[in-house]
Amino acid sequence: MLFRFKSARLFHFLVNMMSIAKPIFIRDVTSRVLRFAVCFGLCASFFTGLAHAVNSLEGGPGVNQLNFQTPVTAIARDIYALHTLMLIICGVIFIGVFGVMFYSIVMHRKSKGHTAANFHESTTVEIIWTAIPLLIIMLMALPATRTIIAMKSTQNPDITVKVTGYQWKWGYDYIEGAGKGIHFISTLSSPRNPRLASDPTGRTLSDTYLQEVDNPLVVPVNQKIRIITTAADVIHSWYVPAFAVKQDAFPGIVRDTWFKAEKIGTYRGFCAELCGRDHAFMPVVVKVVSAEDYATWVKAQQGTQAGTSSIQAATQTKAIASTEKKVSPSSETLKTPAEASLSASTTLAAQPAHSSETLELVKQRGQRVYEAQCSVCHRAKGEGFGPFPAIDGSPVSIGPIENHIDIVLKGRGQMPPWGHRLSDQDVAAVITYQRNAWTHKTNEIVSMEQVAARRHNRKTRSSASAQ
Repeated sequence: MLFRFKSARLFHFLVNMMSIAKPIFIRDVTSRVLRFAVCFGLCASFFTGLAHAVNSLEGGPGVNQLNFQTPVTAIARDIYALHTLMLIICGVIFIGVFGVMFYSIVMHRKSKGHTAANFHESTTVEIIWTAIPLLIIMLMALPATRTIIAMKSTQNPDITVKVTGYQWKWGYDYIEGAGKGIHFISTLSSPRNPRLASDPTGRTLSDTYLQEVDNPLVVPVNQKIRIITTAADVIHSWYVPAFAVKQDAFPGIVRDTWFKAEKIGTYRGFCAELCGRDHAFMPVVVKVVSAEDYATWVKAQQGTQAGTSSIQAATQTKAIASTEKKVSPSSETLKTPAEASLSASTTLAAQPAHSSETLELVKQRGQRVYEAQCSVCHRAKGEGFGPFPAIDGSPVSIGPIENHIDIVLKGRGQMPPWGHRLSDQDVAAVITYQRNAWTHKTNEIVSMEQVAARRHNRKTRSSASAQ
């Protein structure tokens, strides 16, 4: 009796508490739901306004696009046709299987007087439902196998390009065919902040937001392009949907694929493998041009790269000649011819530039490299921020050349090594720029030979004499 009384008291107490808490709970939940709905509506209206302002991009994604991009290669057309064929086959199977199932459920239900058949197994039925799917799979595999074999046929290319994935950019080296010897880094050039990439009102976003690069891959139309992929740090994936090309890039491993674009235009893709913090900011841009325009581009690129190389080589030669005049004959006679040759080709710190035009040309290339690779951390004017020190006014930028080169090649602290990402030419140019930009006026040009010497741990003559 006592237990029953206490149980009744407890029950009434809980009912009273619920009657008091219920309105409070409902008001709290309602207010939270309303606040969430208002915030969601505002965000949806804002992003919808931006989305409506973006147009479909030829060679890139389309607004409300549900299917594949328009194919511009034979392989892409084959894959598109395979996709459509498989979708039709799967649709027919879906309708057939579920049609029979629902027909049986509706038309043979118990309320209509039907009774279930009483049998344990049927060899005939088992053979039929095994043979028919097997036949369907074989018919699907024939065209798919033919397309896969064609995708892997990289023989006899017109041009071969090595694509190296970095965090978070792409490196392109033309190693065979027209344009052999051209190399550059391709980095995102459009602002990451959508406000900076839109018009002054902030309501119209650029159609190429996060899809523009400073140096796109340029290839001629109707020529077979072999792509060799690798990576310098983590796994990346080079992907261009319009070409139906997606090839993973592994550190220390070489993979290859190919495409043959049949239409002139600009085609866009992205890294399709999660590769770290800025994975979303390493787009792929391929410009397909006519054979004549490609020849013109190759000539311009080779002239630019050869011009910078010859300028640095000429500066190095002058530096060697001017320094060798200061060396006494007695010291030179103590060297063997091989030692003298090695000393002349790989030594000397940077010498004052004799031509302001020469210095400006090297600085221009160095500025492009700096803006693409260094400005993200060290800022546009070299002022640095957070854990990334300032370059402008830094003892490194006005100190010994060898130390400056070593830091760029091998990294230090938060700064990663750039030796495996930049060529000797780019390293020399960017260091020259840093030593002659902003408040720095060293009037020095760093040569590729100096970078190569430090890369292979060879000492320059000036550093050896200092020791």
